[in-house]
Amino acid sequence: MDSLDLQVLAAIESWRHQGHRFILATVANTWGASPRPRGSWLAVRDDGRIAGSVSGGCIEDDLIDKMRRGELWQPRPYALTYGATRDEALNFGLPCGGILELLIEPDPDTALLQGLAERLGKGELVKRTLSLDAGMAALAPARPGDQFHWDGKTLTTLHGPQWRLLLVGAGDIARYIAPMAMALGFEVIVCDPREEYAASWNVPGTRLLTTMPDDTVAALAPDIRTAIIVLAHDPKLDDMALLEALPSPAFFVGALGSRRTNDHRRKRLLEHFGFTEAQVARLRGPVGLPIGSRTPPEIAVSILAELTQERIRHTTPPSTHPLQECGLLADDLERGVVRVAD
Repeated sequence: MDSLDLQVLAAIESWRHQGHRFILATVANTWGASPRPRGSWLAVRDDGRIAGSVSGGCIEDDLIDKMRRGELWQPRPYALTYGATRDEALNFGLPCGGILELLIEPDPDTALLQGLAERLGKGELVKRTLSLDAGMAALAPARPGDQFHWDGKTLTTLHGPQWRLLLVGAGDIARYIAPMAMALGFEVIVCDPREEYAASWNVPGTRLLTTMPDDTVAALAPDIRTAIIVLAHDPKLDDMALLEALPSPAFFVGALGSRRTNDHRRKRLLEHFGFTEAQVARLRGPVGLPIGSRTPPEIAVSILAELTQERIRHTTPPSTHPLQECGLLADDLERGVVRVAD
């Protein structure tokens, strides 16, 4: 399954071969709640066909209408804001009076976008920088620590796997987790030293390692954008991975198995391997949200749901008041005024 960026780039390449022009819209900034995060892409073809998304649909409809009326073509990239008034926010379906700023690129450099697609196809993490003053974009290698940037003149977006997921165990559940995790922006690495499992692993776009799990985790050098999930059903392999994973900065460490299995695992880690209570408390096991899953694809969905939930929690600052999450205060609501969040 391709990432959203690759899907947009594939559509753009097809349109180019068909002789169509298009604009590329990027979510540059949001205030209050917004349907899509910063950096999200939408391409709009000259006849109104689209690829990608920047909202729940109403902004897309407006951009399609503007395209058909010829209003989006300008000589240089420019910003376009939706939701500046309360009525406008409601009309465009922006939740809680959110405000959305888009950066519009008419006729972007297709050769550069094709080069970006080629790099993403190789699993590279790429930084794309667009200068409004120069009206030009450039590509450069990026690192997981690089960040999205928009200051009104220069837009920097990151494309490719900004997160890493290590799966220990190349069984059926891993086969379902891997493609969905790649669609969520993870680089997926699979570790299994068992010859019979490694020989049958054939999920495109993943990296298979046959080194021992503890050596694999140590060599991976987990950081705060790394998740590690053990799925081998073999305590000798699972525990080896956890010995290195739990003391690491990895933001998510999970283990498959029943509640009883994981209780035994925690006791083993405490009594035989010298882990502290705080380190063992990091282990998410049984891994996955309790949705009643039983089959491998259902279990994969539950695991990815918990992983996604934790990633969002990990990257979103906590709100001090429910209304502040929507960019509004109570007195503003009473007066019907939209307030830009601080």
